[in-house]
Amino acid sequence: MAHLLRIPGQKRGRSPIILFLVLLVWSVVLGWGMALGLNATEKPEIERGMEVAIATVDPVPERYQQGLKLYLENCASCHVALPPEVMPSETWRRLLLEPKEHYGRQLEPIVRPFILIVWDYLRAFSRPLEKEEKMPFRVSESRYFKALHPQVDLPRPLSVSSCVSCHPGVGDYDYRSLSPEWEGQ
Repeated sequence: MAHLLRIPGQKRGRSPIILFLVLLVWSVVLGWGMALGLNATEKPEIERGMEVAIATVDPVPERYQQGLKLYLENCASCHVALPPEVMPSETWRRLLLEPKEHYGRQLEPIVRPFILIVWDYLRAFSRPLEKEEKMPFRVSESRYFKALHPQVDLPRPLSVSSCVSCHPGVGDYDYRSLSPEWEGQ
């Protein structure tokens, strides 16, 4: 009966059901594509139940694995990736949000959904900044880094070769393995 009441020459509108189905299919395809894209990299070798153990400071639960992967892809491609534990959360937040001021270099910002995943990982494993603590931007300024190296006469300035001399697996994000001279200490 409704089709009899239509005015001649008036276009018939699209059905809301068809629009809903198109949006539903589009959302599923987009979500599936992002899931494939985020899981495209290899998983670390050693798996234990729900956690993945890499030779960094702590095992990384499955929830944070994608953040770890994105962190390594975006940061370790240019320099040694530091474990998040070494710097306070506020330092990591600043480094992520201000890529134009990254140690004298201008970086391309990490795209929005990925930066949130990286931040989730870094925030979960970093530490809070103490009330009176100055925010460190160099590892040599970090109180936690100094606490992890109490017997080490650290060279000035610190460099990648400084890290590698004691931690030969740094290139693979392995800070647990030590060179023979430090192994028993």
